[in-house]
Amino acid sequence: MSIQPLPSERRPRPRIETLADLVFGLSLSIGAIGLIASSPTTQAEINSHIFAFGFTFLVLITAWIIYTTYMSVLPGETKAVTFLNVALLLLVAIVPYLLNSVELVNPSLTPSEASAVGAYASTLFGLDLTGIMLILAAFAHVISIEERNLVAPELARLFRNGRNRLAILSLATAVSIAPQFWEWTLFGVPTRLYIWYLPLISYWVGRLVRPQSRTYRIS
Repeated sequence: MSIQPLPSERRPRPRIETLADLVFGLSLSIGAIGLIASSPTTQAEINSHIFAFGFTFLVLITAWIIYTTYMSVLPGETKAVTFLNVALLLLVAIVPYLLNSVELVNPSLTPSEASAVGAYASTLFGLDLTGIMLILAAFAHVISIEERNLVAPELARLFRNGRNRLAILSLATAVSIAPQFWEWTLFGVPTRLYIWYLPLISYWVGRLVRPQSRTYRIS
């Protein structure tokens, strides 16, 4: 059954959202350009580069889908929301740089130096991903406050669930920055990288199994 939107849910599109679309798009483009600049020398490197870009793409597109869903009903003119938007866009903008630093090894470095750079870059990305999810959780929290009447009461519960889910996942990615998760490997890959897949699995599997819990239809 379709839920009729409240009057406050329909509003002009703030310019910050237009800027956000641009930043997300540029981040995807920069991720691809970074791979082009690093010419592969083997088939394995080609596969690794494609895999690296695929992960970057999924992280950014998932964050963008959640962001646009929230911003469709979130008042963008408040100081707090504007500040969180700016912080989110900064974190999004540096995603491709950090992930390329993790995935692409500088051939001029020794194995120990390359590992140290990868460990540091992956730690920063773990913090970056945690920050993105915490900001999205903050957006969901604002929307879920029933007193604000931003969405119908039936939808407020879904946004609260989304807030809680993002908070738990951000805790997992925050824990992943512990040095042990870079040192411990599974099939030759640091376990830290596997933890980064949890938010993607949570969103896309949830969207497939229970689409109404991820799409938040308001019209």
